[in-house]
Amino acid sequence: MKVLQILPALNSGGVERGTVDFAGELVKRGHQSLVMSSGGSMVEMLQAAGSTHVEFPVHRKSLFSLLRVRALRKLLLELDVDVIHVRSRVPAWMTWLALKKLPAEQRPALVSTFHGLYSVSPYSAIMGCGDQVIAISQCVHSYILDNYPKIDPAKITIIHRGVNTAEFRPGLEAPANWKQQLFNEHPQLQGKPLILMPGRLSRWKGQLQFIELIEDLTRAGSECHGVIVGGPTPGKDDYLQELQDSVQAKGLAEHITFLGHRRDIANIYTVSALVCNLSQHAEPFGRTVIEALALGVPVVSYDYGGPAESLRACFPEGLVPLGDRQALSSKVQSLLLRRAEIHLAEQFTLDYQASATLQVYTRALQDNRRYRQRSPAP
Repeated sequence: MKVLQILPALNSGGVERGTVDFAGELVKRGHQSLVMSSGGSMVEMLQAAGSTHVEFPVHRKSLFSLLRVRALRKLLLELDVDVIHVRSRVPAWMTWLALKKLPAEQRPALVSTFHGLYSVSPYSAIMGCGDQVIAISQCVHSYILDNYPKIDPAKITIIHRGVNTAEFRPGLEAPANWKQQLFNEHPQLQGKPLILMPGRLSRWKGQLQFIELIEDLTRAGSECHGVIVGGPTPGKDDYLQELQDSVQAKGLAEHITFLGHRRDIANIYTVSALVCNLSQHAEPFGRTVIEALALGVPVVSYDYGGPAESLRACFPEGLVPLGDRQALSSKVQSLLLRRAEIHLAEQFTLDYQASATLQVYTRALQDNRRYRQRSPAP
């Protein structure tokens, strides 16, 4: 099978990392994997795992993108793939318009994934354009049914994002030289239980609430240290300054460290005692949750949205009521005192995700006129 995944860019992010991981899994299983994007820092990683990167400007939320539809149609015909898998709204619109003018016998099967709880609008409705549609959680599936009644429920499949258990696995230890370098650069981290808050710096992600948590723990006499990993959303550097100002105002400069954007997150998980997910709005999934759980690191999260689904299946003890500051502090203190029993459910592994997604591709191909014409008669 020749598969083309399309997304805006290949920089940091859960969708991007999931695309690269899945592309590698396709190659391992003997399929031909292509990924189209405007480029980015993860292209090298993608290519190293055996996939082909096709650079094309499918990232701009602009009417000028529509002027590139004809060129995209020509390119898609040249690539001659069996399945196109779109993972974002601008690429979905461009791809749908490019394929629309092709005769049915020339169109590849089209699969789309709802990666988010998109604003309800005709613009977002394009994510239901696929012959088959994937929802990345029960939360997202319910959102589609509630807000997009024109999407046929029969063509929607729930497939949770899957963690690469070869990279994230219990017992993994960071290299000694990596630890030494981390503690040389940040000596305040050494010898303390580290509470990690990973994710892009954005107000709805809950970093301000994390600072309040460390404040509460410090006042209660805990020797823990808070670690915030992640860079600001482009153009939102003022939020980083707000976080740093909050830390200073609360007198927590010796108790919270900002590490910025990192590519060694697996190593950082391994030296952490606990990971937090404190999103202020329902998150569609929450990749950091399953990454930490796969390594055997306990996670605390509010009991709603996609992260709660993962915790209910793997570590229900980590759930706390939404916005309950006291319950959050008490839960973290309790978990720091004992060993957590964590079981990563199969549906959150990359292997399971890849198998389930290939089944979706097969269903899409079975209804595809071009594929039926190519297949030998029984």
